[in-house]
Amino acid sequence: MAEDATLSARHGIAPRLLVTVATYNEIENLPRLVAAVFAYAPQADLLVIDDNSPDGTGEWCDRRAAEDPRLRCLHRSGKLGLGSAIGAGMQYAIRHGYDYVLNLDADFSHDPQYIPALLAGMDRDGQSAVDVMIGSRYVPGGGIQGWPLHRHLMSRGVNCYARWLLSLTPKDCSGGFRCYRTSLLAQLDLSTIRSSGYSFQEEILWHLKRLGGRFDEAPIVFVDRQQGTSKIDWREALAALRIIFGLGLRNWTGH
Repeated sequence: MAEDATLSARHGIAPRLLVTVATYNEIENLPRLVAAVFAYAPQADLLVIDDNSPDGTGEWCDRRAAEDPRLRCLHRSGKLGLGSAIGAGMQYAIRHGYDYVLNLDADFSHDPQYIPALLAGMDRDGQSAVDVMIGSRYVPGGGIQGWPLHRHLMSRGVNCYARWLLSLTPKDCSGGFRCYRTSLLAQLDLSTIRSSGYSFQEEILWHLKRLGGRFDEAPIVFVDRQQGTSKIDWREALAALRIIFGLGLRNWTGH
């Protein structure tokens, strides 16, 4: 699984990297985010997956893409869910022959300054190479800024719940700042992913674990969004818990 990009690196060829960002009404953040991504990963291409934002996010992206061939925008018909947007970015990376696909949020809660550390974790040689590098809030050096107590408790609870039910080893199973090896993603039928929302993060790890995927984590400091509004609500949170529970039954019973 790790041989393709590792061989490229040994021959002096940088692995092809696609950075993906899902957007809905992120015009306040996207221009700065695009600049920051290219500042820390100038070799990357950047795919914005926009769910028909009424604030003009998609239109801005099209204008900017006309000036910079590294940027492109995938327009979708409406709000189809964060998980389905990440999956669409993965499918794009597979179809276009990228070695890695790295996803981060559009609201600067995932600081692009951590991209080099995630890539360094992917570029290891031999048996230490990994298939998913997670930007983790819950390993030494990681943390969260700007959350009230109930958000901390909810996040910790969901992570413990998912780790136990799905037999996952990462400390941060719900975080979305991740770099994936596309050769492993290509072995997975992404159409079988049940979650279109936030539980996509746990579900994809469970499927990749079953394929023999190797995971590691690099510390990040997650900063609560400063611009725009949060997209998660209690209905989506409950749906995520139900999906994780169903996967847990499959994990423990084999059915």
